[in-house]
Parts: sequence; structure tokens; C-alpha cells
Amino acid sequence: MPQRPSFDTVTVMTPAPFAPITGPIGFYPVVHDAAWVQRLLSWGVRTVQLRFKATDHMPVDIEREVRAAVEAGRKVPGAQVFINDHWQLALAAGAYGVHLGQEDLDSADIEVLRNAGLRLGLSTHTPAELARAHAVQPSYLAIGPIYPTTLKVMPYAPVGLAQLKAWTALATPYPVVAIGGISLERLPGVLACLGGDNDGAAVVSAVTLAADPQQATLAGLRLAAG
Repeated sequence: MPQRPSFDTVTVMTPAPFAPITGPIGFYPVVHDAAWVQRLLSWGVRTVQLRFKATDHMPVDIEREVRAAVEAGRKVPGAQVFINDHWQLALAAGAYGVHLGQEDLDSADIEVLRNAGLRLGLSTHTPAELARAHAVQPSYLAIGPIYPTTLKVMPYAPVGLAQLKAWTALATPYPVVAIGGISLERLPGVLACLGGDNDGAAVVSAVTLAADPQQATLAGLRLAAG
């Protein structure tokens, strides 16, 4: 008599993880055009994000900025240039990585990005979003906003340092990027809440609105280096 199949063991297929980052994230500026990306790389920054918003820009302008940022990264050994949102253009340009929000998980072709070898950073704002991001197995997880920020309307309350430290433990084994309202003065306290060698802190106005952006960048790099 043929044996009946056993259903005692259920195999659950999990996706392969995204490619890991190739170096520590550290001081991580987020800037609005490719010229800033090039400038920061020349000052010694090795992880940078292009956040070029589509509002008031033609598609040809967005594609130009994405390609210029990707090319700038290719010219600098060890550079980790992430493209925010525009994943199709990043994929076409052969980008190092993309950074997406939670809402993008519903529309982006995650498997195409994974199979192409791009690195993926994901924004998270709550423990539930951390859990959802874990299932994607990204290259890093961003947690924020750490402090109030006026640069982007946020429907979430600031995380604060205590929760940042606790949520960083939940993010294991992925590198963590703290983001939101982080000034150079706040940077040491933020970095103290991050436990991994590859973790980092993203900044925006601390560099782009500084009286001397180059000096602010060099100071941030020193602080991140410990």
C-alpha cells in the first residue's frame, strides 16, 4: 500500500537577504541633488543619499540627477551612494543602493532589486514597521525621527534616545541608521545609542544649511569615527 504523504513538517520559504553594505555607514548626509553628492564624496564622506523629490521636476531632470549621483559614487573607492524613492531609475543606472519608505514596499519590485544586487535601506518608525522590514531582510534599517524635524511632515512622534536604543536591539542583525533632527551637537548622544560597528546617523540640515558645510562635514566625520 502506498504511503500517505506526511504534513508534519512544513517548509517555509524565506527570501534571500539583500546584499550587505560594504563598509561602515557612519556619518550619512542626505542631500537634494547630485552636486551635493559629488561635493561630499570629495570631502571624505563615504555613505550619502540622494533625495531628489519629483515635485516641480520633470522626469528627465530626475533621471539626470540619479545618473550623476550614481556616476559620482562609481569614481570613489568605497563609496556607498543610495538613491531615495526612484528605484526604477536607480536600477537602470546600476546604483549601489536604494532607500525606500514603508509605503514603497507596496509598489516597488523588491525581488527585482534584490536579484539585481542593489543594497536596500528601509525607513521604520514603529516596532511594527521594524518587524515588517525584518521580513524583507534589507541591507540596513533606518529608525526615526529621533528628534522633531521641520524638513518633512512626519505623522510619527519623535522616537527619542531611549527608544532608539531599545529599537536598535530589535533591528539585529541589520545595521541601523538613526535619522531625524540630528545636529552635530546631538550626534554623539545618538551614536552612543547605536551598538554596531556598521551603524550610522543620517543628517540633512546639519550639513546643507551649515554656515561652512565642509567644516561641518569634517566635524561629523570625526565624531562618527569616535
